[in-house]
Amino acid sequence: MAITLGPNQYGKAEVRLVTVERDGPVHHLRDLTVSTSLRGQLAATHLTGDNADVVATDTQKNTVYAFAKEQRVGEIEDFALRLGKHFVDSYEQITGARVLIAEHGWDRMEVGGAPHDHAFSRAGGENRTTAVTVQDGKAWIVSGLTDLVVLKTTGSEFHGFPRDRYTTLAETNDRILATAVTARWRYGTGEVDWSEAFTGIRAALLEAFATTHSLSLQQTLYAMGEAVLKAHPEVAEIRLSLPNKHHFLVDLSPFGLTNDNEVFYAADRPYGLIEGTVLRDDAEDPGLAWHTLPTF
Repeated sequence: MAITLGPNQYGKAEVRLVTVERDGPVHHLRDLTVSTSLRGQLAATHLTGDNADVVATDTQKNTVYAFAKEQRVGEIEDFALRLGKHFVDSYEQITGARVLIAEHGWDRMEVGGAPHDHAFSRAGGENRTTAVTVQDGKAWIVSGLTDLVVLKTTGSEFHGFPRDRYTTLAETNDRILATAVTARWRYGTGEVDWSEAFTGIRAALLEAFATTHSLSLQQTLYAMGEAVLKAHPEVAEIRLSLPNKHHFLVDLSPFGLTNDNEVFYAADRPYGLIEGTVLRDDAEDPGLAWHTLPTF
């Protein structure tokens, strides 16, 4: 029986990077988590422990910090592209690089009704993300967001599902629908204004969630993905993961009270998890865009 080394990569995970631009009295804050992974001629280190071709993960970390100083961050897609191309172009044995970035939002505080120059508050748990892969003279960009928590108090139903002796869930024509959206979208070829695209895609997701009269969270997922593809021709496909953040009616009858969809128990687990992909039928082959990324 032959034993061989399969696909592999290595890098520095979750480099915490905070930058402050101090060009004047108004400061600008960026807060990122950056992960780098390199691929290439790395058999020797696995098979014999020879590290001659290994770009140390500490070097990768330091490169992130140096690039943030020398070139500034800019849009996270551009920052990831610069890092990925640097590693591939600088080392003959490195043939591919993947750079993951999550940006953590901060809001500028207001004091006396005016934005403060240098004080910020954390903007909830939502993160903007990108995953950039550079290899063979090509680049693939998958951007997205995580933990976009949304809720609608009506406009959602769930009924008509199969019932057996294990089914206890009641059918409903009016329920709270809530989820924490994880979305990843693959850009096609061509120039993209990353900031404008992200803002528009996020808005399309929110509008579709709000305006779709939902008969299932699956239906809502498709409507959200469809809205993004219709509004943004630069997006080839979008993958969505939607945990159903269940809100169950509290039984108030022991207290002689009725509950007309007013009082709920918010359950954090277990939860339904709805995941799916919406894509153009003429989308280009994804190549390495999704390689080693979570399915959703």
